[in-house]
Order: sequence, then C-alpha cells, then structure tokens
Amino acid sequence: MERKLDAKLICSIFAAGLMSFSGVLIETAGNVTFPVLMKDFNVNMATVQWMTTGYLLIASIVMPLSAYLKNNFSSRKLFVTAAILFILGLLIDSTANNFTLLVLGRVVQGAGAGIAIPLMFNIILERSPLDKIGLLMGIGTMITAVAPALGPTFGGAVVNQLGWRYIFIFMIPVMAISLILGLTSISKASYRINRSKLDIIGFISVAVTFVGFILAFSNLSTIGKEPFFFVIPFVIGIIALIIFIKHSLSVEKPLINIRVFKKSKFSYGICAYFIFQINTLGLSFILPNYVQIVNHATAMTAGLLLLTGGLIGAIASPIGGRLLDNYGAQKPIMSGAILEIIGAILFCFFASALTASKIILFYAITMLGIGLIMGDTMTASLNELDQSQNKDGNGLFNMAQQFAGAVGTAIVSAIMQVAQQISTKATSVGKLIDGAQLGLLFLLVLVIIGVYLLYKATKIVKAKE
Repeated sequence: MERKLDAKLICSIFAAGLMSFSGVLIETAGNVTFPVLMKDFNVNMATVQWMTTGYLLIASIVMPLSAYLKNNFSSRKLFVTAAILFILGLLIDSTANNFTLLVLGRVVQGAGAGIAIPLMFNIILERSPLDKIGLLMGIGTMITAVAPALGPTFGGAVVNQLGWRYIFIFMIPVMAISLILGLTSISKASYRINRSKLDIIGFISVAVTFVGFILAFSNLSTIGKEPFFFVIPFVIGIIALIIFIKHSLSVEKPLINIRVFKKSKFSYGICAYFIFQINTLGLSFILPNYVQIVNHATAMTAGLLLLTGGLIGAIASPIGGRLLDNYGAQKPIMSGAILEIIGAILFCFFASALTASKIILFYAITMLGIGLIMGDTMTASLNELDQSQNKDGNGLFNMAQQFAGAVGTAIVSAIMQVAQQISTKATSVGKLIDGAQLGLLFLLVLVIIGVYLLYKATKIVKAKE
C-alpha cells in the first residue's frame, strides 16, 4: 500500500482518535461526578472508583491482544467493532438505574477503547509517509491529550447544569461522527494480515497480571488497616507476570513479543513514558483537591485552572512531532525534559502556597514539557524496532499508558493519605498541604528518574530518514 498523506489517512486517524478522546474525557469528567454518584446510588468512595478502575482494567486486558487482532482482522473490522462497543457502553450508562449497570457500561467502553487506541497508532505507523510519522504521531497524541484538559471543566459544567447522565449522552453523537468517518475513510482492504493463533496461556497470564496489580494498587490506601487486600492480589500479579515472561520467551509466536525489551533504547523510552504518565495523572489528582480544599474554590474553578496547561500540552504534541521529523528525537524530547524538571521543582518549592496564578503557570510549563515528550518518545522508541515488531511495541506503549492510569492516581493518593495521617497540623487544610507536599516531592523524584531514562533513550536515537 502506497504511503501518502491524504484526507482519508487524516480522517482514519481522527476517527480512531475520537474514541480514545471520548474514553479519557469521560474518565476525567467522571472524577467530578463522584460525590453526586455516591449520593444517587448510595455507594462509598472505594466503590465509586470502579467507574474508572473497571474501564482501565478492561482496556488494559484488551490491549495485549492488539498485535493478534491486527494480524487476523482488517483495520476496518476492528474499528467498527470498537465503535459499536463504545456506543453500546454509552447507551448503558446514560440509562443506568443502578451502579452495577453504570460500571458495566464503562467496562464495555473500556473494551472498545482497548481496541481503538492501538489501532490509531497502528494506522499511523503503517500508512503514514516516513517523513511525516513524527507529526502524525503528535497529532494522534494531541487528540487524546485534549481530553484530560477539557474533562474536569466539561464534567463540572454538565453536572451543575444538566446532571451526570448528560456526560454520556453528549458523547453519543461524537461517537456517531467517529463511526461515520471511519466507515468512509478506513479501507475495506486488509493490510498485511498474517493470520496467527491466539496465545491462550499468554493472554490469561497477562490478564491475571493486570487484574492482580490494578486490584492491589486500588487498595493501596487501606494497606495499613487491611494489608491482605493489597498483598494477595499483588502476589498473584507477580506470579502471573513471571509465568507470562517465561512462557513468552519459550514460544515462537507469543501474544506479545517481549524480546523487544532487548533493545535498550526502547526499554528506556517506554519506562520514561510510563513514569511521565504517572506524573501527569498525579498532578491531575493533587491540584484539583488542593484548589478545592486549601483555596476553597469550586470543582469548576479547579478544572479551569488546569485547562490552559492541558491545551498547551495538546498543541505542543504535533509541534514536537514535527521537530522530531526535522531534527531527530533528542532535541525536542530533552527540551521537554528540562521543562518537566523546572515545573516539578516549582511545584515542590511553592507547595505550601499554590495560588491560582502559580498553578496556571507551573502546570503550563509542565504540560508543555509533556507535549514535547510523550508522542516523540513513543515514535523514537518504536523507530528502534524492526517494522515487524512495531505492532508489539505499539501495544506495549498503550498498555503502559493504561496501566499508569490505573495505578498512578492510587499511588499518589496513598502517599497523600499517609502524609495526612502522620501530619502534626491541627486543621484538615494543613494536613492536606502536608499531603500535597509529600505527593509533589514523590513526583519530583519520578521526574528526575524519567529525565535520566529519556537521556539514555535519546542519546543516539534519531528519527529515520
């Protein structure tokens, strides 16, 4: 198939990207609805978190299948299946009369997103002109990066004016547009279908790994009172991971070719990508809580304070991609890394007095760095692999993104809770400030590690000519 940048390719990327956008938008908008849902369905905070956990869990389980699905089904079939699942999930959620149905709808959406997100990047990697891959990967990243920027503001506005059901109702026409675009732009012709058998043992072991780890980290905040709820699923996850690794290295065609980790630049890149995803999600948890509890602002205000930075990060993604196409990976990625260090230091230094203007400025610096880092790190790391390994590498990056989403907030939340419990401050505001300081310090350490990994990953990595 000829590689050319045309309207069909752009529409294909946009159609698949809209599903990823919708999933992340609902996830971030849903965080604002938690207090309302707890009241409407009479559930506690631990239970209501399954709105997010259920979605991420299923998406994480489906994503390891991306290489197998790409080998056995055309992009068009995969896209239509994902779109139908997502729309079905939206219909279930918009009409749910109990919390179980609400979670079921999110689970169905997670299955759709688990197919759609790797598909978008597979389309870019397989069909884009080689000198435009960085730009188009940046555009794909931008589509998903806009969602967390808009989510809290969108969720707050909809819940305040119309009610939480309209978050799902408004997404139905968006997904209808996505389906129509996909049907008209994604070719019926199969592209490099190389049929293979499903690695059942590999799938079961990696699924159990994700279930174990996600359940464990979801219970991390209660480890002091109920340690077994963390320890047991964590141990199960470790055992399943060992089985998965040993099995994958012993068969000719594993579910995911983890031999790609032998490429050190790829390994450094995906680890850095995972770390910076946790950093982004950690900030999106700390800052809204800080704004509402310490600064006594509304959820809507909290969302608006993060909006500017989120939009800057989204816009920076295709710019970073174009810079990669023209100058290689190291310059844009390490420029973003420097901005990340600056943002993390500023947040830590001013943690006890984060005014609205400081939050807007520091978050904008941080998200500009993220915009330059994320898409380019994925592109540069995949450039290290043979073309036949791209599907496996792409699947691993998307799994890392979803897994970071599932565990990142849980880790930061647990750190903040521990800090608040040992705090000597008399007021809840003082305790929250102590928690935020420790959480932001943890993120600074992560950023330093991530910057070192980016340096190692880009030291000799160059975009392909």
